[in-house]
Amino acid sequence: MPETADELTDTDYAALSDFRHALRQFHAFSEARAAEEGLTPQQHQALLAIRGAAPEAPTIGTVAQRLMLKPHSASGLIDRLELLGLIRREVAADDRRRATLRLTDKAHAVLRSLSAAHRDEIRRLRPALEEMLRHIG
Repeated sequence: MPETADELTDTDYAALSDFRHALRQFHAFSEARAAEEGLTPQQHQALLAIRGAAPEAPTIGTVAQRLMLKPHSASGLIDRLELLGLIRREVAADDRRRATLRLTDKAHAVLRSLSAAHRDEIRRLRPALEEMLRHIG
C-alpha cells in the first residue's frame, strides 16, 4: 500500500515515542533539581516566568499565561512564593489595582543555580534531541 503524507510508519511512532521519553526525562531532571532547592516545579516555573518577562513588568497575569493557569491559581502560587521570601509585589504607579512582581535576592540566587543546571542539561541533550527531531520531520 503506498504511503501518503498522513500515514504514520513504525519509524514515526518510534521517533515520537523516543522524543516524548526524552522530554519526560528532562522533566524529571527539572523536578528533581527544583526539589533540591526546596521548590515545587510550578514554583520554579513561576520564578523563571517572572525573570524571563524582562524588560516587561511581570504580573500575576504574566505568570498565569506562561504557566497556563487560571488567574486565581496563579495568585495562590504567587502568595506562596511571597511567603517563602522569593518575590515581592510592587503596586504599579500607573494603576494601583495592578501589582508587578519582583524577584528577591534569594530568588535570583536560586534561579541562577537552577537555570545554569538546566542550560547544561539541555546542552548535554541537544545532539540527541536534534537527531530525534530529524527523524520526526
